[in-house]
Amino acid sequence: MALNKPKYTLMKNTGYALAGLMEIIKNESSFKLQIILFVLMNILAWFLPLAFHLQAILSLSLFIPIMAEVTNSSIERVVDLVTLEHHELAKRAKDAGATLVFLSLILTGAIWAVVLYLGFIQ
Repeated sequence: MALNKPKYTLMKNTGYALAGLMEIIKNESSFKLQIILFVLMNILAWFLPLAFHLQAILSLSLFIPIMAEVTNSSIERVVDLVTLEHHELAKRAKDAGATLVFLSLILTGAIWAVVLYLGFIQ
């Protein structure tokens, strides 16, 4: 049984990744909000009067919700491919994806709180 898997090439895979990114940006309002927050918070992180390594931690932590949102969008698309009808397992899968995004925001907030504490209070 052959898998529906294209032959690996760096250029093709980069193209697939960029196409996926463009599709999510185009169709997911929550992802657009995450991108706006990512840009604004990155600007803030690099303008804060902190050591470079603390700025880098703040900046890199902003990728966590972006990755969670991409994963959540993937889960939603697969569930919608399988069924558009209400199904308890489909709801649980989508809720789990939403939980991932929620937890990623809590984690990122905690990282920011600790870094800001270490950078300004200590």
